[in-house]
Amino acid sequence: MTESSGRVARAFRDHDGFDGGDGRFEATTTAFDAAVTAHESDGRVDYEVSVRVPSLSAAVDGDVAQVVEDGWLETFELRVADADGVVRGDHDFEPTVDRTAGEVTVEFAYTDINERRGVEDAAAVVNYVEGTYVQGVIPGYDYVDPVAGLVDRARGTGEQ
Repeated sequence: MTESSGRVARAFRDHDGFDGGDGRFEATTTAFDAAVTAHESDGRVDYEVSVRVPSLSAAVDGDVAQVVEDGWLETFELRVADADGVVRGDHDFEPTVDRTAGEVTVEFAYTDINERRGVEDAAAVVNYVEGTYVQGVIPGYDYVDPVAGLVDRARGTGEQ
């Protein structure tokens, strides 16, 4: 496997949703930490998309019962598994969702022969994870940033 070729780096550079280079590109369209690595092999590009979001208990000001946290994570995991519907490529996603101290990491891996479509799909997946997260916000909690900002933005968009 080789590092990103010029065509892959160019596709990321031409997309307004990413910054970076040398095979790692940071998403700029989300409040969460999201990055894509891309490596070319035999004319195909292997993409790995990683999005880190706060766990429910890390996103709220106050306590969250463990049963609520576990149920929220289970629902979030089920929802992100449906990301296939937001991409243009024919990818059969099997995302991994891992919870560690205060954080949930969602990872997708796929291969595409078309570098521009692959980059568009990476952006779509990042935005899908953010949107799925916001949809899963449970009313009644006081959220802290970045989640509070996302909720405010969603409310503002809904009121327009």
